[in-house]
Amino acid sequence: MSNDDHRYIQPHNAKEAMEVIQRLFNKYRNAPLTNELLAYHNNLVYRLQSDIKEAAQKEGNPDRLKEIDQMTDIMRSWTNLKLTGHPFNGKMHHFRLVTDDGPKFKRRVHKIHQDGGHRASRH
Repeated sequence: MSNDDHRYIQPHNAKEAMEVIQRLFNKYRNAPLTNELLAYHNNLVYRLQSDIKEAAQKEGNPDRLKEIDQMTDIMRSWTNLKLTGHPFNGKMHHFRLVTDDGPKFKRRVHKIHQDGGHRASRH
């Protein structure tokens, strides 16, 4: 075996491949757009729609196919936003888009009157 065989990650199934692409996408999502990045991104989108989608079809998992289509839509919207000069607010988590906007509330469990589901948000 040569060193080239260890250079690339070999995913065992569609989900693993999707996780790799999601991790890569989240790394470069805020990077400035270059021709190299656009080509790299388009290659990932192509891989999602070709061999990864085929692997999901062979696995017979309809939910996985929906997730692939969701991922593809998110990645294509990233391309459109970047090409028009807009920032991409959000990241991919569990193959869905999660945006960063909106207030974050810290919640602590209030243990004075322990009534199960009633939790106070103390600020």
